[in-house]
This record gives sequence, structure tokens and C-alpha cells, in this order.
Amino acid sequence: MRAAVGQAGGESRIGARAVLVDDQGLERLHYIDPADYRCSRLAAQLADEWAEYVAATGLSASASRDYVRAVDRVCSAMDERCGDPAALSLESADLAPLLAGWERGLPSGYEPGSRQPAILSSAVRLLIVRRDDHPGRPVDDSLAGFARGRTLAAWGETAELDEFSRADKKALVKAAWSAVHALERRLANGWALAEQGRHPGDGGWLEVPNLLWGLSRGAVTPREIGDVLPPLTDRWPAELRAMAAKPDGTVAPRRARRDLIQHLLSLLYPTNMDLHAFRVLLVDATGHASEEVTGFGEQDVEFLPRGVRLTLVKNRAGLVRHRSFPDARTSGEEDEAVVAEVVDRPRREASAIVRRLMGVTQKVREQCPEVADTLFVRVTLVYYDLRFGRWNPNMAGQRFADWLSHVGVAVEGAAHIGRLRKSTKVEKAIVSGGRISAAADDHLEETFAGHYAQGTTLRILSGKVITTAQDHWFERAVAGPTVIAADEGIDGEQLQQMGLDPEQAERLVQGELDMGVANCRDPWDSPFSARGELCAVAPLRCLECRNAWVLPSQLPQLMLFADHLENVRRRLEPRAFTRLWGQSYVNLRAVLEEQSEQEKALARQHIDAGLARLDLPLSAHVEFDA
Repeated sequence: MRAAVGQAGGESRIGARAVLVDDQGLERLHYIDPADYRCSRLAAQLADEWAEYVAATGLSASASRDYVRAVDRVCSAMDERCGDPAALSLESADLAPLLAGWERGLPSGYEPGSRQPAILSSAVRLLIVRRDDHPGRPVDDSLAGFARGRTLAAWGETAELDEFSRADKKALVKAAWSAVHALERRLANGWALAEQGRHPGDGGWLEVPNLLWGLSRGAVTPREIGDVLPPLTDRWPAELRAMAAKPDGTVAPRRARRDLIQHLLSLLYPTNMDLHAFRVLLVDATGHASEEVTGFGEQDVEFLPRGVRLTLVKNRAGLVRHRSFPDARTSGEEDEAVVAEVVDRPRREASAIVRRLMGVTQKVREQCPEVADTLFVRVTLVYYDLRFGRWNPNMAGQRFADWLSHVGVAVEGAAHIGRLRKSTKVEKAIVSGGRISAAADDHLEETFAGHYAQGTTLRILSGKVITTAQDHWFERAVAGPTVIAADEGIDGEQLQQMGLDPEQAERLVQGELDMGVANCRDPWDSPFSARGELCAVAPLRCLECRNAWVLPSQLPQLMLFADHLENVRRRLEPRAFTRLWGQSYVNLRAVLEEQSEQEKALARQHIDAGLARLDLPLSAHVEFDA
């Protein structure tokens, strides 16, 4: 029920008010009184726009509260900052700079990263834009342009939700199935007891079957039970006292009658807390968002011979989709056997979950036929008034986190149902081999990549893939060459035992595979070039390649190459040298350290005598001479 009072588009000094129904089904009065502010004309204009906006859009109580708070904050600020606040209005040319200063100062009153400053400034801007959209409601041009721009208060930061771990998700689904089974048993027992009772006026007001009989048939109201029952004394039977007890076994005398009635109602109808389990199961089974699996009614369900087709509505994206969810089929099973297994065992058949949901909410839906767009309906007791209506997952004390505590499941991280949705997306990504087109079946691929692909599981899997690829690369390209201790006595047979094939061994012995600083067993299979192409980086990268075989006879060339790298190291900034030549430098030093001082001295004599030379490509010199 909603109502708004105010002179839309005018300058009503009596203000505006709206009666809204909050999350608990209670009516709340929201109002803006211009008389509370010295800038009463500005407050009246904003109040009228707010009242009309609520009436036109059916704004929720919580959202409306943000607008009321925004008008209060901006009008209070204008009273302090403006020399003549009484003259302020949405037609004033000097209002835009005042609003800009107010927006910039908003974040100082909130915790770092809070989104509230941007929410308040956006609410004021929307009311101004709404007024400017009506030709009969003048707004200053500069103010209208300012209101249509971006808010000056940052939107703050929100932590990206991560998916549930596999263990947490398994515990969630298991607890949800247990809760559903417990609910079905509780309702069956409650209605069976109700059948055994009669009107409490005839059979007694202290008998549970009689109270259930009266509530189930509407013969008595909760208020009547509360009026007739005596105060909590020893005259209450033990059964009634147990029903009014808290989980710790204690009974609150002042709340005993209401607690008893709430317990009786829970024996006949699902409560707000009960429906969390069905949402968990449907999100897990379908992979769709919470608002979709809780936003379809009986007319949106079509049971198939083996599965179910649902009409799902995603309000944020404005999408209506018809999706089929087939049941799992086991080869050789008859249909009856499959149905029995679905009923008896927790599985991910969406059809079985929907059937159970329709079964437990049937009695509630009969009491509130006007709520046809959802199967998530429940009973609530507001004081002593019985209410049947749509489910509220954010009711105080009965949120998802409260349900987790109630069923004894502790999860790591935030208790948010959206994380379960991410878990199903991760599973799709894994099953599809990482193909975004398959995993993002109900998203744009860009949305999936930017939102769902950031979860821990996929990051770990991606890390493993990258690590595996890097290990493969380092094994082939960075581990370094094979170093042979002595040339003398090396023949083809020994080289074959070390891993070369006969042709490679023969060519290496004959010197046909010499690349300058090392021999290469296959220049056409370089890790630095496409397979089948001649290595394009020899001899500069030979000391980073597993294809390389270093013989002692190549020590002079290795020492010349070491001189070249030392010269490069002096020229380049250390970080650049490490990036370009670091691995070659480390591997070269390791090879030289294996040689004796006598061998190095002999190699240096060959170099001084001009018997050894090192041929490097021109790029190895030009790169540093510029």
C-alpha cells in the first residue's frame, strides 16, 4: 500500500509524505517538511518531485529513505552555506556551485570507500533532472546541466565477491537438502495433527491439535489465541511451553504467546527462513541469478516428460528467457525408477526442486492468490496479525547469513548468495575447458570475462596452466646446454647413450653442427623459432637452449663470448641487461666454472695467437653502438 500527498511540480509548503510497506510488511511514514529548513522553497520543490517519483515508480521503502535523507542533507547544507537560503530554489543561478561544493564535501562524513555519498548526490540530481524534464517546471539552465553530469562524489569501492570453495558449496547444498526434507516432514506432521483437532472453543485452547485445526481453517485468529491463552504459568502444558521456548530452552514470558503462535504457524506453512534452502538448490541446479530463480510463478513452470521449462526474468538486464532444464538420465532405467531416485536422493534436477517448492507453498499460495509472479511465498506474524505474502530474503534476523547459522554451515568469506552463482559459473568454465562462449551462456562474453572469470578457482587453474607452460618452456629453452667434459674419446656411440640419435651424433663429431659457441643437435627444431625453420637466434641464445651441446674445444669461443657479454653488461642498465642477457650470462659462467685454470689459459693463448674467433650477427653490436 502506497500513498503520496503533495502538490507535484508546485511549491507546496505543507510538504510531501508517502506511506510505504517495509521489508517486514509494516507501514512506514516517510515525509519531507519544508518548514524544517530555512531554504523552504527549495525543500518544497524537491519534496514534491520525490512524492511524485514514489507514486509513479512504486519505489521501495529502503530506496525512498535514501531520497528523504538526501533532501534533508542538501537542504541542511544550503541553510548553512547560503547567505539568504530563503531565496534559494531550483530556478536560482547560484545553486549549482553550492551543490557542487556540497557534493565534494559529502565523502568527509563517511568511511573511506563508502557508496553513500554518491547515492545521496545522485538522488538529488535525479529529482532536479525529473523537474527539468517537465516543461511547466522551470529549472536554471546551469543547474540542469550540472544535474545531468557525473556526480562529484566518488562511488566508492566494493570488494569483488569470490565464489564459494568446493567444500563450502558442497556443505551448502547438503544442508539445503536436509532443510527441505525437514520442512516437508514438519508440514506433513503439522497438517496430520490439525486433522485430529476441533474448534478450540469446544476441545480446549491448550491442546495443540485444536489450535492447529483453528489456524489451518481460519476458524480462529492468532489474536484470539493470544487473548484466550492465560499468561505463561504452570497451567501451560509442557508441550506448549516447549513450543514457546528459545533454542537454548528458555521461555521469554512477555513473548511466550507470540512465540507459541509462530511455532504453530510453522507447522502448517513454510516460514521466511525455510525458503533460503530452495533458493540455494535452484541457483545450484540452474546456474541462474537469485532474482531469476525466485521470480517465476506457477504459470511460468512447464513440466516436461523429463525435466522442466522455466520462464526466468532478470530485472536488472530487462531479460525474459525460457530455459529448459533436463533431468539426468541413467541408461537402462525406467522413468518410475528415475523419479524415485530424484525424490529419495539429493540431485541437481531442477524439476524435482520446483515440484517440492510448489508442494510446500501450495497452502500459502491459496491464501494470497494476488501474488502470482513467484513461488517463494510464506507466512509471517506481524504482532498478532497473520500475513501471507511474498518472500523477503533480507528480513531482519532471517537473512542468508542467519540461515547459514541456523543450519550450522560456516563458510569462508562473505555470506552472500551471489557467490553460489559464481560457483556454478566456475564449474561451467572448467567443464567447457575454459571456453568463455560456453561458460557465459546467459551473459555477454565481456561480462563473464570481467566479472566471473576473476574468481579464485579460475585464477588458480589459470596459474597452473601458465606454470605448466612456463615449465615446459624452461625445460626446453632455459635449462641450458649439455656440456661434455672432454673431446678426447667422445665417439658416436657414447653420444647416442647421452641422448643423440645416430645421425646427430655423427654430424656433431664431424663438426657439422657447430653454431659458433656450441653445437646444435637440431637447428630446425629451435624453441625460439617456428618448427621447421632454421634457428634465428644462434649463436646469441645457444647457451639458453637444451638443443645445445658444448664441447671443450669450443672454450675459446665461449671465452670470447664472455668478453662480449661483459662489455654489454657495462653498457646496459642492470635491469635491461638481466632481461636481455641474464640467462645466457648465468649459464655461460656456469660452463666456464667447470673448466680448469690450465684449460682457460690454453684457450686464452689460442685467442691471442689469432687461432680462435667469434662470429656474431651485426645486431649484437649495432644494438649497443647507437
